[in-house]
Amino acid sequence: MTGYGRRLSPLRFPFRLSSAPLWKTAVALASACLLTPLTTGCGALPGVGDADGAVTVMTWAPADTSATNMPGMPAMAQAYARWVNSRGGLGGRELRVLTCNEGNDPARAADCARRAVDEGAVAVVGSYSRNSRAALPPLEAAGIPYIGGYGVTDDEFSSPVSYPVNGGQSALLAGNGIQLAGVCERVSLVRPDSVSDSVLSALLNSGLAEGDRRTAADIPAAVDAGEYTEAALASRSRAGTSGGCVTAALGERTAHFFDSFRRLPPDGRRVRVASVLGSVDQPLIDRTGGARGPFEGAYVTGWYPESGDPRWGRMRDVIRAHAFDDDRIDPADTGVQTTWIAYTVLSQAVASLGEDAPVTSEALLAAFTRGVRVDTGGLTPELRWRYQDMLGEPDFPRMVNRQVTFQVVRDGRLVAQRKGFVDVAGTMRKASL
Repeated sequence: MTGYGRRLSPLRFPFRLSSAPLWKTAVALASACLLTPLTTGCGALPGVGDADGAVTVMTWAPADTSATNMPGMPAMAQAYARWVNSRGGLGGRELRVLTCNEGNDPARAADCARRAVDEGAVAVVGSYSRNSRAALPPLEAAGIPYIGGYGVTDDEFSSPVSYPVNGGQSALLAGNGIQLAGVCERVSLVRPDSVSDSVLSALLNSGLAEGDRRTAADIPAAVDAGEYTEAALASRSRAGTSGGCVTAALGERTAHFFDSFRRLPPDGRRVRVASVLGSVDQPLIDRTGGARGPFEGAYVTGWYPESGDPRWGRMRDVIRAHAFDDDRIDPADTGVQTTWIAYTVLSQAVASLGEDAPVTSEALLAAFTRGVRVDTGGLTPELRWRYQDMLGEPDFPRMVNRQVTFQVVRDGRLVAQRKGFVDVAGTMRKASL
């Protein structure tokens, strides 16, 4: 996660592009091509779809890198396309999914975005990138919506073409504070050692304050460390002698931190552990020993219902029938779940246009502005992206889903600690004051 500390002005007009010169250039080029169709070098207009009526979209995510990898997201997108097309497509239109490995690299992420523009994608759907500052400008210039990004950067909650389906890391930290306020006397937060990530402590503290708990001990740690003994010792010490909790939000390095934490020599303290979805999920719990691993009893704040919830049933059926034993897809993986929800949004947005209407990026943007309602089957609250639906806070103006879930690890499985969703909008507003 990067950049949450940057202050942004609320965007009042969802169609207002953030880079006027790029937009004017794109319009000028498009006009020139329309006026002189035989001119070489014009290529296809961005976001206009295919001549045969198919709906072309792209899903990007990093794969085969030394950092965070999300291969299940493009794999889930392809499985979704096979399922939809086996049922007649999106309103009779074939769904074509382009995939791109953004490689955890800004240049490659920008290349993926330019490829989406060049190949006529009408949207980028259910994708993951920590390089949104490089990837989103080409989409903004072409007017192509970014639907259901993972929520890992602040740009996803400020770009005028972004339509997030969750509350990102900010909502999780605010919710984690509320969750821990009910069970912890004192809390230590281990988070990335960067200026932009210092806002995480304010969000957690805002949640703790709702339960009249003292502020958490803020313990920055290097995200690229080989081990975290020093941070583990400090977090345990500052959590107190009893009734304390240590929560960590280090992304893919969270497992390394808790491995160091459980290796600390006993000192008689009883300290519970906690984290947020994306830093800890069911696949990680399974890999680290399940019920015998470091996360047994951990409190986890998530965006969606736990992976065993019946509301994931249709997604699981689609994976069984159309993923062809693709081991990249784990239905308990948060990235796979986000991609499923993002394609649900795409499907319902396309349906709102009508069977005979062309599916273009402009038409999709107009549908979101009109206020198309998206029912995700209870996996999120109803989603809608009108201006009045957005949180409007300077740090995350385009956030529409401010709900989180409280989970706990029991017998090696993430299960619901509390039924239903918890709204953290007020908690986030207090943290930004």
